[in-house]
Amino acid sequence: MEDASVRDVADEPGPVRMRVDARGRATITLRSPATRNALSEELLAGLAMRLRAAESRDDVRVVVLDAEGPAFCAGADLRSTGGRMEGIVAGIVTAQALIAGGGKPVVARVHGAVRAGGIGLVAACDIVVAADDAHFALTEARLGLAPAVISLTILPRMAARAASELMLTGRRFGAGEARACGLVGHLAPADDVDAAVDGIVADLLLAEPQGLRETKRLLNRDLVARISTEGPEMVRLSAALFGTDVVRAATASFR
Repeated sequence: MEDASVRDVADEPGPVRMRVDARGRATITLRSPATRNALSEELLAGLAMRLRAAESRDDVRVVVLDAEGPAFCAGADLRSTGGRMEGIVAGIVTAQALIAGGGKPVVARVHGAVRAGGIGLVAACDIVVAADDAHFALTEARLGLAPAVISLTILPRMAARAASELMLTGRRFGAGEARACGLVGHLAPADDVDAAVDGIVADLLLAEPQGLRETKRLLNRDLVARISTEGPEMVRLSAALFGTDVVRAATASFR
């Protein structure tokens, strides 16, 4: 049964939905479970549109980013563009900038598989709650790539030694390790993740919007500057790597 407190539901077709409840919580949901919420140009455009809408609305005070289906996000959609990835990598940078640079706190509700570009979105968020059975991998090096655009948000969040190992090996790591290295803030059993997120949102709603905005600006000043100054270079690097024969062969095999 639909929660009676939800007063704004965007149910038009598309891979991203935003719902706003009466308390001032906007929930932005990735809803392309058939692709494991892979980051296509369409999904990234929808995400950017919802993030901008939440930022512009006076009745929104806190944003929660979540996803439908068994995976939070499978990373960049390697099937959607025929190998031309400039739009996708630029869209990832835009989404990271909107999450980190907005004036409202963004809480990530993470479950299932989180890969590559999905980790970049998680790292951009202010607070991260993960199911204790969630799992992660930074798989770019295995495809001949580098985690260029997502390094903008991941490197400031993760312990340096952990980032070196996980980015170079591409191995899978669990939610506990993600928390230990700084990527995740809170762990909860899968059945209790929503309650954990609700508790954090309730605490955030006790703060004045001005206090949240100015505190987030202070906390993310260096991160936002990094995205702004280094983002274009990282987009060029990612696009160039996707254009190499090594990566074309690897991604064709993947597709």
